[in-house]
Amino acid sequence: MLISVSLLLFHLLKYDRAMKQIKTISCKLKVSPELAKEMNATMVEYANACQYVHLNSDKKLTNNVAVQALMYDTVREKFHLSAQTTIHAIRRVCSNRKTSRTNHIKKELTFAPTSVDYDSRTFSLDTRKWIVSLKLLTKRTKIELLIGNYQRGILKGSKPKSAILSRRKDGSYYINIHIDNIAPEPTNTDKVIGIDLGRTDIATTSEDESWSGKKITNKRNHYSQMRAVLEQKAAKGTRSSRRRCRQLQQRLSGKERRFQKHINHQITTYLVKKAATNKTAIAIEDLTNIRTRINQQRRSKKERRLSK
Repeated sequence: MLISVSLLLFHLLKYDRAMKQIKTISCKLKVSPELAKEMNATMVEYANACQYVHLNSDKKLTNNVAVQALMYDTVREKFHLSAQTTIHAIRRVCSNRKTSRTNHIKKELTFAPTSVDYDSRTFSLDTRKWIVSLKLLTKRTKIELLIGNYQRGILKGSKPKSAILSRRKDGSYYINIHIDNIAPEPTNTDKVIGIDLGRTDIATTSEDESWSGKKITNKRNHYSQMRAVLEQKAAKGTRSSRRRCRQLQQRLSGKERRFQKHINHQITTYLVKKAATNKTAIAIEDLTNIRTRINQQRRSKKERRLSK
């Protein structure tokens, strides 16, 4: 829990050397049945290309240039993808391999036909007509955006260089557009707010402001008990009761995480806005390798669950 707060503060405050922020805007697409078939076909070919690259190259190889030199010609010949889309398929394989290695994931990599990566050569945005142009299997297609004033306000005047076409579980199609925002120069100040992070109190500032973690702890304990009860009923019940328990578990999935994320976001947003208004810097404790240090200690199952 304290790590979540510190990461939110870190991302709200941190800028890269070029002083840029990458923001993702999710936009729903107006897709006809015929267009849906073309998009699905593109996603299938893209996923098949990724799977082929992964299975036919050294799985320890994560360098984009090296894998591209080995696989590009074969993938271009075997699959019906454009040159740039083929390159993105190879890059996705390398990226997923790196993530799998970093997170120590032992499960074999698989690529589902649910998304395709695009760049400025295969994707463009027209903010006058609010349409996007995407390179699909057979041709480049213009698609209308179904968005509101919030997305329009952010995208107006921007020149996005990359995007991801995705199909959600409900069958709807979205384009996740990536835009670069120039961040303002940080203000030099001698005033500092110190923030101490914990579980009993989520955050405590040097100005005697604090936020209790009791509400989150109670909610997490509640969901843990519900999962345990459903698991017990599923193990001992009939086929229909097991099906019902699995459905309830699916509904519960992510609720606890979203609740905690919402609380953490409220706290961090308040702290950052206050610091910006008062021209004050924020100092948080160093949590480098805290998971490793904590996990070395002997703890109960409940302690391990609450410290996630």
